Amino acid sequence: QVQLVESGGGLVQPGGSLRLSCAASGTIFRINAMGWYRQAPGKERELVAGVTSDGITNYLDSVKGRFTISRDSAKNMGYLQMNSLKPEDTAVYYCNAELYLDVWGNRRTYWGQGTQVTVSS
Repeated sequence: QVQLVESGGGLVQPGGSLRLSCAASGTIFRINAMGWYRQAPGKERELVAGVTSDGITNYLDSVKGRFTISRDSAKNMGYLQMNSLKPEDTAVYYCNAELYLDVWGNRRTYWGQGTQVTVSS
Protein backbone atom coordinates (compact mmCIF):
# COMPACT_ATOMS: atom_id res chain seq x y z
CA GLN A 1 0.00 0.00 0.00
CA VAL A 2 1.36 3.42 -0.96
CA GLN A 3 1.09 6.01 1.77
CA LEU A 4 2.60 9.14 3.28
CA VAL A 5 3.51 9.12 6.96
CA GLU A 6 4.23 12.38 8.77
CA SER A 7 6.20 12.87 11.96
CA GLY A 8 8.04 15.54 13.91
CA GLY A 9 5.16 17.54 15.33
CA GLY A 10 4.93 18.51 18.97
CA LEU A 11 5.04 21.34 21.47
CA VAL A 12 7.63 24.08 21.05
CA GLN A 13 8.15 27.51 22.60
CA PRO A 14 7.82 30.70 20.55
CA GLY A 15 11.05 31.34 18.68
CA GLY A 16 11.90 27.67 18.65
CA SER A 17 12.42 25.32 15.73
CA LEU A 18 10.88 22.10 14.52
CA ARG A 19 11.42 19.83 11.52
CA LEU A 20 8.56 17.87 10.06
CA SER A 21 9.20 14.74 8.03
CA CYS A 22 7.09 13.06 5.38
CA ALA A 23 7.97 9.52 4.39
CA ALA A 24 6.59 7.97 1.22
CA SER A 25 6.35 4.21 1.53
CA GLY A 26 5.15 1.34 -0.60
CA THR A 27 5.84 0.63 -4.23
CA ILE A 28 6.71 3.99 -5.76
CA PHE A 29 9.26 5.17 -8.26
CA ARG A 30 9.95 8.69 -7.02
CA ILE A 31 8.43 11.83 -5.56
CA ASN A 32 7.30 14.45 -8.04
CA ALA A 33 5.82 17.66 -6.64
CA MET A 34 5.03 18.02 -2.95
CA GLY A 35 3.66 20.52 -0.48
CA TRP A 36 2.94 21.15 3.16
CA TYR A 37 -0.46 22.39 4.30
CA ARG A 38 -1.81 23.37 7.68
CA GLN A 39 -5.23 23.73 9.23
CA ALA A 40 -6.18 25.38 12.50
CA PRO A 41 -9.54 24.67 14.19
CA GLY A 42 -12.37 26.45 12.40
CA LYS A 43 -10.12 27.66 9.61
CA GLU A 44 -9.55 26.69 6.00
CA ARG A 45 -6.66 24.43 5.13
CA GLU A 46 -3.90 26.52 3.57
CA LEU A 47 -0.78 25.82 1.57
CA VAL A 48 2.29 26.62 3.64
CA ALA A 49 5.07 25.61 1.27
CA GLY A 50 5.41 23.74 -1.97
CA VAL A 51 8.02 22.53 -4.40
CA THR A 52 7.35 21.71 -8.05
CA SER A 53 8.73 18.81 -10.06
CA ASP A 54 11.39 21.23 -11.34
CA GLY A 55 12.48 22.18 -7.84
CA ILE A 56 10.79 25.59 -7.71
CA THR A 57 9.65 26.49 -4.20
CA ASN A 58 6.91 28.78 -2.99
CA TYR A 59 5.81 29.85 0.48
CA LEU A 60 2.91 31.38 2.30
CA ASP A 61 3.78 35.05 2.90
CA SER A 62 3.60 34.70 6.67
CA VAL A 63 6.25 31.95 6.74
CA LYS A 64 8.72 33.33 4.20
CA GLY A 65 12.19 33.52 5.66
CA ARG A 66 11.24 31.18 8.50
CA PHE A 67 10.21 27.91 6.84
CA THR A 68 12.10 25.81 4.31
CA ILE A 69 10.71 22.94 2.26
CA SER A 70 13.04 20.23 0.99
CA ARG A 71 13.07 16.67 -0.23
CA ASP A 72 15.48 13.76 -0.40
CA SER A 73 14.50 11.85 -3.52
CA ALA A 74 16.89 8.98 -2.84
CA LYS A 75 15.15 8.30 0.47
CA ASN A 76 11.61 9.22 -0.69
CA MET A 77 11.44 11.76 2.11
CA GLY A 78 10.11 15.30 2.33
CA TYR A 79 10.77 17.86 5.05
CA LEU A 80 9.58 21.17 6.39
CA GLN A 81 12.10 23.02 8.54
CA MET A 82 10.33 25.57 10.72
CA ASN A 83 12.33 28.26 12.51
CA SER A 84 11.34 31.28 14.60
CA LEU A 85 7.99 29.68 15.32
CA LYS A 86 5.08 31.84 16.43
CA PRO A 87 1.87 30.96 18.29
CA GLU A 88 -0.08 31.62 15.09
CA ASP A 89 1.79 28.74 13.46
CA THR A 90 -0.15 26.34 15.69
CA ALA A 91 -2.09 23.93 13.49
CA VAL A 92 -2.24 20.41 12.16
CA TYR A 93 0.30 20.11 9.37
CA TYR A 94 -0.27 17.82 6.40
CA CYS A 95 2.09 16.51 3.77
CA ASN A 96 0.81 16.24 0.21
CA ALA A 97 2.81 14.65 -2.57
CA GLU A 98 2.37 13.57 -6.16
CA LEU A 99 4.15 10.25 -6.52
CA TYR A 100 5.36 8.46 -9.60
CA LEU A 101 4.27 4.87 -9.14
CA ASP A 102 6.29 3.40 -12.00
CA VAL A 103 8.70 4.26 -14.81
CA TRP A 104 5.85 4.85 -17.28
CA GLY A 105 4.70 8.02 -15.57
CA ASN A 106 1.68 6.70 -13.68
CA ARG A 107 1.03 9.30 -10.96
CA ARG A 108 -1.21 9.79 -7.98
CA THR A 109 -1.52 12.38 -5.22
CA TYR A 110 -1.53 11.32 -1.57
CA TRP A 111 -2.15 13.02 1.76
CA GLY A 112 -0.45 12.31 5.05
CA GLN A 113 -2.45 11.80 8.23
CA GLY A 114 -1.36 15.11 9.73
CA THR A 115 0.83 16.01 12.69
CA GLN A 116 0.02 18.53 15.41
CA VAL A 117 2.30 21.53 15.89
CA THR A 118 1.68 23.64 18.97
CA VAL A 119 3.66 26.82 19.62
CA SER A 120 3.15 28.02 23.17
CA SER A 121 5.10 29.20 26.19
